[in-house]
Amino acid sequence: MRTPQQILEQSITIAVVGASRDPRKPSHTVPAQMLRHGWRVIPVNPNIDELWEQRTYPLLAEIPEPVDLVNVFRPSEDAVEVVRQAVEIGARAVWLQLGIVSPEAREIAAEAGIDYVEDQCIAVVRAQAGLTRNLERQ
Repeated sequence: MRTPQQILEQSITIAVVGASRDPRKPSHTVPAQMLRHGWRVIPVNPNIDELWEQRTYPLLAEIPEPVDLVNVFRPSEDAVEVVRQAVEIGARAVWLQLGIVSPEAREIAAEAGIDYVEDQCIAVVRAQAGLTRNLERQ
């Protein structure tokens, strides 16, 4: 299994389940930071049509392109279903944000052979590793 840093280094497209339009919430600021640092960020929220000038999808299954990483901003009890959906769409990794933990979701990811991170902030790992993507070369 890859480390969190390796997952970020090897991911281009991040689907963000629970992305928020509220600029005071981490579910808005964290994905916006990833977008600013060069990742392709696809918001997933059934209540929003567009966020960060990106089309928003109500479900992971409706995203019409491959997703490398599913970043989860939902309560721990929702993680199991999100991980199941991530497996169904062929995502290579799932990342549960700080404070989100689910032993059952971890087991589903392990059985599917996909990388799994929980209870860590993707933006903190990105900053600590000094990672930035250059979209022009992809």
